[in-house]
Amino acid sequence: MTVEFVHTLRRLRWQIVCWSAGIALYGLLMALIYPNMADMSAMLDEYLNMFPEAMLAFFENIHALATPMGYLDVYFFSYMHLVAGIIAISAGTGLLAGDEEKGVLDLVLAQPISRTSLFLGRFLGLAAALAIIMAAGWLSWVLPAGHAGLELSWLELLLPFLSLLAILLLFAAVAMLLGLVLPAARIAGMVTGALLVGNYLLLGLSRLNDKLAPLMKYTPLYYYQGGMALSGMRWDWLLGLLLTALCIVTAAWYLFLKRDIRVGGERSWNASILRLFARTS
Repeated sequence: MTVEFVHTLRRLRWQIVCWSAGIALYGLLMALIYPNMADMSAMLDEYLNMFPEAMLAFFENIHALATPMGYLDVYFFSYMHLVAGIIAISAGTGLLAGDEEKGVLDLVLAQPISRTSLFLGRFLGLAAALAIIMAAGWLSWVLPAGHAGLELSWLELLLPFLSLLAILLLFAAVAMLLGLVLPAARIAGMVTGALLVGNYLLLGLSRLNDKLAPLMKYTPLYYYQGGMALSGMRWDWLLGLLLTALCIVTAAWYLFLKRDIRVGGERSWNASILRLFARTS
């Protein structure tokens, strides 16, 4: 398992470097701009009142933009799960299904390594890669916090990143699971991405339509706190996201143990469904 863990980090090293650098530079830029935003608090309220309600529905704390919590939530955490979700989903589908389509996975499993060790090593490697990227983003806010007047401790700034990491792990797990069920990794990636974006859109629309609000309690992004974690972390929500991700990972692990490994190429829809039911029955 340790070998696969290190191998996964090595194969993701350039994604880790590039995503860490990009998110860190963006976070640093936003942190340094905050003093100017705080000085314009009165003007901001008048400016935001000019926009229709539908345009502001996706930014829950936009009227608190001049406060540290509102600023971080609107300018970073309100859409960072969509941005970082790209690496989480693409890496999640590529770790197993991607290697299977390339004809690499069967060669790896021909070595003296169990499927469980390979699965756990790769998923933990992906989780570590996402944690490193989140740590880079966290440092980009922590280091200039005092100079920018954010008046937030390193521990307070860590809380929303924990919520962000949990939601990324959940969708990475969904991507791995769908990669084992659907005929191709690219299809699994598109479906998982559609679920993430669709959940984001529905959550914003639920603030305009009260009839959608009860349904949102059954979606993962409802429990994503983002910058709101600064005003009080909901540890039960965080634990719920992590436990849900664990359940999905467990389901993916079980399917990985039971399925036949292809030599290479994509599956057909019929072959995929028949093989799944044949192995699990």
